[in-house]
Amino acid sequence: MCCCAAPSTRPPATRPPPCPWRAIVAARIAGQRAALARALRDHGPRMAPAAREALGGVRDLLSPAARRALHAPDMDTLRGMEGDAAHAFWRAFPHLLRGKGFTFTGRNRRPPRDPVNALLSFLYVLLAADCRAALEAHGLDPQMGFLHRDRPGRMSLALDLMEEFRAPLAERCALTLINRGQLKPRDFRREETGGVFLTDEARKTVLTAWQARKRATLRHAFLEETVPLGLIPQLQAQLLARHLRGDLDAYPAYLWR
Repeated sequence: MCCCAAPSTRPPATRPPPCPWRAIVAARIAGQRAALARALRDHGPRMAPAAREALGGVRDLLSPAARRALHAPDMDTLRGMEGDAAHAFWRAFPHLLRGKGFTFTGRNRRPPRDPVNALLSFLYVLLAADCRAALEAHGLDPQMGFLHRDRPGRMSLALDLMEEFRAPLAERCALTLINRGQLKPRDFRREETGGVFLTDEARKTVLTAWQARKRATLRHAFLEETVPLGLIPQLQAQLLARHLRGDLDAYPAYLWR
């Protein structure tokens, strides 16, 4: 039984059958691990020992977490696994920031209360729009999700699908903009309500970087083709539609390495 179906009264099997939502969460956690592993590989020797140890500890924690997600017995357990992994990842995230004047004490939104969260939220909006368009192009209703509970006006399925791409697209783009000095703290404005937002000029900078990131090419392991990163949501939406319609036995989530 797929974990998106109604829960059974029977004890869960030792190895539950494939479910796209398990694969999506596992891919999200694997993407978080990949971000930390890349930072350690590229910048580890220049990091302070405490930062290097913190990143390595969370990286090693996320590897088995991704594997466990593939065998979650039900949706609530799967959501809990995703939440635990996210908590660990955001705890390590400050050590990925090298731009002067930027700090990060945790994920916040509605509204974002610091520049890093403002940038992440803006990039997630762009990513969600791309995922919504991809789902609609392949005949799927972007509001009928499973990981993200349905709510009026909420693109729940688009939010489900974008979990696979948060790390390689949105978070990678945010780190590039900050760590290369393309954005400075002055590129953000604080409103009286406490919310922090990008200035108009900064949004242009982000949109340019976003398009550049989407043009980067990589190998799609399942399709065995080299494609632009920006095309991956379309390909994954197509694979998800094929799986939900019974044309694929399992959903091959996108794994960023």
